[in-house]
Amino acid sequence: MRPSDESRCAQGAREHEFDAFYAASVGRLIGQLYAMTGDLAEAQDVVQEAFVRAWERRAELDLDGAPEAWVRTVAWRLAVSRWRRVRTALAFDRRQGPPPPVPPPEPHHVLLVQALRRIPEAQRRAVVLHHLCDLTVEQVAAEADCPIGTVKAHLSRGRAALARLLADTELDRRTTRLPEVRHG
Repeated sequence: MRPSDESRCAQGAREHEFDAFYAASVGRLIGQLYAMTGDLAEAQDVVQEAFVRAWERRAELDLDGAPEAWVRTVAWRLAVSRWRRVRTALAFDRRQGPPPPVPPPEPHHVLLVQALRRIPEAQRRAVVLHHLCDLTVEQVAAEADCPIGTVKAHLSRGRAALARLLADTELDRRTTRLPEVRHG
């Protein structure tokens, strides 16, 4: 065998050993970290991340020594780091105080959103981008990745559908004059 063939065989053997180590210990480690953290999803995440780090260091990791202890320690440290980040974020949120009260939506906004939900998605997207986001037909076409003619058809059909859905409501322009709505 040539030296490069030998090193490939040795690397393959190390990978096979690591796979066997993973299969034999992953369930046990998840159970142990679950007992330590009290959160199964968190335990699964940190054990998986610890195994990724062990895989990256598999050449230096002594599989005959105590690799399970190494993975468990790394997983525990990852869990503690996550807790610290969460604790820091919560402390920051508490220092910020409660968010300012948000007024409820105006009734005509609720009616418009309900009507928009009832028209096809392509029409809804075109109407919202053009009329609420103030994009030109060309800009809507670019964003939707479709021809300008298609956008014009979506706008026409969407407006017609909205007119039918909003007939005889406070948004019916034939019966009610609403103040101009400003965007953004």
